[in-house]
Amino acid sequence: MVHRSVAAVDGWETRPLMSIEIIEDSERLIGMREEWSELLADSDSDCLFLTWEWLTTWWKQLSGERKLSIVTVRSRGRLMAVAPLVVRPPGLSSVLPFPALEFMGTGSIGSDYLDVIVRRRQDDRAIVALAECVAGMNRAVELEQVRRGGCAAMAIGRILDGRGWSVQEEETNVARHIRLAGRSWPVYLDSLGAAHRYNFNRRLRTLRRDYELRFERTVNEEDRRPALARLIALHGARWRGYSRAFHTANHLRFHEEITRLACERGWLRIYTLWLDGEPVAGLYGFRYGAVFYFYQSGFDPAYARYSTGLVTMGLSIESAIGEGVEEYDMLQGVERYKEHWAREVRPIGRIEFYPPRMRGQVYRRAMELSRAARKAARRVLPKKLADRIAARREFARI
Repeated sequence: MVHRSVAAVDGWETRPLMSIEIIEDSERLIGMREEWSELLADSDSDCLFLTWEWLTTWWKQLSGERKLSIVTVRSRGRLMAVAPLVVRPPGLSSVLPFPALEFMGTGSIGSDYLDVIVRRRQDDRAIVALAECVAGMNRAVELEQVRRGGCAAMAIGRILDGRGWSVQEEETNVARHIRLAGRSWPVYLDSLGAAHRYNFNRRLRTLRRDYELRFERTVNEEDRRPALARLIALHGARWRGYSRAFHTANHLRFHEEITRLACERGWLRIYTLWLDGEPVAGLYGFRYGAVFYFYQSGFDPAYARYSTGLVTMGLSIESAIGEGVEEYDMLQGVERYKEHWAREVRPIGRIEFYPPRMRGQVYRRAMELSRAARKAARRVLPKKLADRIAARREFARI
């Protein structure tokens, strides 16, 4: 680890005295649970995907060859800010010839709203200290899955831009969400499109008429493992090899650990729809604060004609309303079924900072070539394969 104390950073006031530390070893990270959680709760970036539980589990199971480079800022020993960064080696998810900084949680695990964590009322001083440290590393910084228009990390970019760095921002996806504060289930249902509301009610009536229906919510450790196993099996049945959510042993270990930790914190929610004692659909999410995060789902294709996935989604929203959730976040993705349930849209993006002079120009040009190559590959994807993927996605819609 690297320690540095500063009273001022390139002329910017940072009083009282602040110390900067770069954490590079796992043991130090593991020991930060309580102060990390306290800081996150006192920040505007507070969300499930920035919790110590989520990011340390990602680090242990899915970080690969990356190296820790977490930047912390303290004032008189109190944690004021954390930039949860790692160093990505050359060639990993990129054609860059140099290592680059990126957020912990980046990649296939689906972490949305990644950001730096800065204590409220201390933003300017802590952000300046983080920017000074990042500038000293002199690496490209590529930050994915950030909330556009509400990302604290962009303040670092503005400071670096004033020091000759190249700063870029672009929208890459959207996240749909439902505002539920003060709304009852009947009121929310009435807000949906007439056709979708009718379809949900008709499907639910049919299932209750033809089967003994049970909708189960798993929140405790005793039932966690069997509920997770059912969800993974149903997800696999739904996608038949097309999904990458649970496709490696490391991904499975991630979900085993994060669901255990989520149980400890009271966050875990796994819903199962049972028909005549058989699990036919499931939904996996987290209740964190006033927000429910819909993470994954699955259903048995043998019951596809009953739209069991659609029914499970609706019942999970009803359950969230029943426990006082103020927002149901469907997270990023442009799947059509999300439009039927959620009207509000939150843009997700990527921001990049490239160092000045020749090194930064090489970084930037390499990234442009990498993206151009990926776009070209998508354009020449064999039509038959593209049609098969599109058909599979359409079949799997909730």
